[in-house]
Amino acid sequence: MANKIETILFDFDGTLFDTNDLIIETFMAVLGKHFPGRYTREDCLPFMGPPLRETFEALAPENVEQLMEEYVSWNLENHDKLTAEFPGVSEVLKKLKDRGLKMAIVSTKRNKTIHRGLGLMDADGIFDVVIGLDDVTHAKPHPEPLQKAMDALGADPSTTLMVGDNSHDIDGGRNAGTLTAGVAWSAKGRAFMESLKPDYMLDAIEDLLEITDGTVGAG
Repeated sequence: MANKIETILFDFDGTLFDTNDLIIETFMAVLGKHFPGRYTREDCLPFMGPPLRETFEALAPENVEQLMEEYVSWNLENHDKLTAEFPGVSEVLKKLKDRGLKMAIVSTKRNKTIHRGLGLMDADGIFDVVIGLDDVTHAKPHPEPLQKAMDALGADPSTTLMVGDNSHDIDGGRNAGTLTAGVAWSAKGRAFMESLKPDYMLDAIEDLLEITDGTVGAG
């Protein structure tokens, strides 16, 4: 019998907090300025998940710093009006916390941006640990950020679940030895998440309540 889940590691953007439009609109604004007409909203989907530097190094290695600066500036300026938590997230997080689960955020975003989003949610006191890009040398899918969160929580990978909306989250979980859950509301679509073969697929955040009480098995 599988060990009962005691710890949940969450990606943030696209998993708990809906930044999909913000991210796509930011890329469109920045790339549209430098490469007029070259990129569509669909083209921007693969840029969601990897660290920003990694994306711009692939797109325009000669101009990474300027593109990053413009991206961060536009993103922060428009952040609050283009973002919101996904339906039911805060309510479910509180129920999980009341059950005694340990929870952390493990993101490829910088801490300042993560905490800005958290400030727009009803999630005070929910997360014991927040691991952002500032805290690690290697971003997901490298196991370092997940391991750092588990170390801080005193968590065992065998009783830990990594929840996310991208390949970096599922692969990161596997690399760190945790169970994994993909979210069907990923901007890349349910079929993409299913192709990654996570241990669980969440149709709604409420599914975590059944998974953590042991009524739903992995597979």
